[in-house]
Amino acid sequence: MSTVPVRLNVNGVKHTLEVEPRLLLVHALRDKLALTGTHVGCDTSNCGACTVHLNGEAVKSCTMLAVQADGEEVTTIEGLGTEDDLHPVQEAFWNNHGLQCGYCTPGMIMAGAALLAENPDPSETEVRHALEGNLCRCTGYHNIVKSILDAAGRSSSEVSA
Repeated sequence: MSTVPVRLNVNGVKHTLEVEPRLLLVHALRDKLALTGTHVGCDTSNCGACTVHLNGEAVKSCTMLAVQADGEEVTTIEGLGTEDDLHPVQEAFWNNHGLQCGYCTPGMIMAGAALLAENPDPSETEVRHALEGNLCRCTGYHNIVKSILDAAGRSSSEVSA
């Protein structure tokens, strides 16, 4: 099987990987770099559990080949914050019970963080729109939206039931 070199800057660390041209970015992150916070939920781009940032934009890493990310900057959930210094969205998820089983959480946090980077003061409607491509099978949407609005500095009382 032939491989090609791929250069990725992942969470601020430069990597050169030898990958099959058909390897998905999600599998390069999980299997080659051991960054397992990026989840594989559906392999069809429906769930959003694999959401990462590519050059600051939220993308579903199961819909992208690793070779398409060659030379680009990738941020995974592991690179968003640290245990001692959580990203505001991570902290808000913790404070507002924005997770249940946790499977969708990395993708939801990455989608929320991308939204806030682009729009630091979103409405509830804008948050819900930004999360449309991410599924929570535990139906935790209310607290997920509440968490993102809290990270934006909005009062949780502003979230409709």
